[in-house]
Amino acid sequence: MRRTGRTALLALADGTVLRGEAFGVDGETVGEVVFNTAMTGYQEILTDPSYRGQLVAMTCPEIGNVGVNREDVESRRPFVDGFIVKEYWEPPSNWRAEESLGEYLRSHNLIGISGIDTRALVRHVRDVGAQQGVISTLGGAPDRLVAKAKAAPGLVGRDLVTEVTCTEPYEWTEGRWTLEHGYESAGRASDAATHVVIAYDYGIKQNILRNLVAAGCRVRVVPAHTSAAEVLSMEPDGVFLSNGPGDPDAVPYAREIVADLIGEVPIFGICLGHQILGLALGARTYKLKFGHHGANHPVKDLRTGKVEITSQNHGFAVDAASLRKDTAVTHLNLNDQTVEGMTHTTLPLFSVQYHPESSPGPHDAHYLFSRFIELMDRASS
Repeated sequence: MRRTGRTALLALADGTVLRGEAFGVDGETVGEVVFNTAMTGYQEILTDPSYRGQLVAMTCPEIGNVGVNREDVESRRPFVDGFIVKEYWEPPSNWRAEESLGEYLRSHNLIGISGIDTRALVRHVRDVGAQQGVISTLGGAPDRLVAKAKAAPGLVGRDLVTEVTCTEPYEWTEGRWTLEHGYESAGRASDAATHVVIAYDYGIKQNILRNLVAAGCRVRVVPAHTSAAEVLSMEPDGVFLSNGPGDPDAVPYAREIVADLIGEVPIFGICLGHQILGLALGARTYKLKFGHHGANHPVKDLRTGKVEITSQNHGFAVDAASLRKDTAVTHLNLNDQTVEGMTHTTLPLFSVQYHPESSPGPHDAHYLFSRFIELMDRASS
């Protein structure tokens, strides 16, 4: 374990204070403390825009040992507000590493804390629920940090999508990664495109875009505020609603836009996109006690009876009791019975709460991208 000799504190709003060592930059950061149960993929987690406003604790005990590289990113930069680990390792030992995790955090002005009993922290968050916390390397009385955590706004009611969405539309042409060739080249991916898809960026992960391209889509990404009329003027074969951070109720403009698209074009939603689609269909959403964050969550496909191990990252869920008769639950979380997927009984749309693109995580649900292609094919026939 790398010893930095720089003391850091993690203080929770309920008064819990944990002492560790700093890595990354010095300073103070505030966010909702959540835990991620994935054993791999910390770089993808750091760069997932859905973590905006959160301090992420990794349950895997050793973090940093494979370093960081320029390929394993999910967006233009890290979006977590702070990183919490048990043991931080530097330098890395991996043939793909280009820099250490500590160097990466420092280059992006991020604060990390190591030496934390993450098992105790996770059990605490599991029992009392996710709450605001502060990581500080600045010293001073712990009571000050606890008070700062108590005063910090939570995720409910905050529009974090505006903070992570793109500002201008852009084309995406890169396909999936392979060990032999890296990412599929723009030329080969574009040549295979058979469907035009407009992807709403609520905080979209790049591996979603890669999977859409690999499935045969020509993808154009648009900002979250793009009107339904503007999207329909592009004559897409389908519309994709992406993942993203925070409270779906706090982005009413997205719900209204999606409501205008329903029935006009096939729609596929993932994570926040699933929740926004649910709101547009008249359902309600609610905040989970501590959310689902990890790469080992069992989900049952109610149509086939098959159980998938899935990658997940969300703190809110669609209320099953609020779904109208024309909306059916298709997937169920086997840990807590929350809604993991839904479809309309007559209109061409479906969505899932989890992440079929993985990165990190298993590939059990990659078939959903093919299902989107089939949905667009049926709608155009």
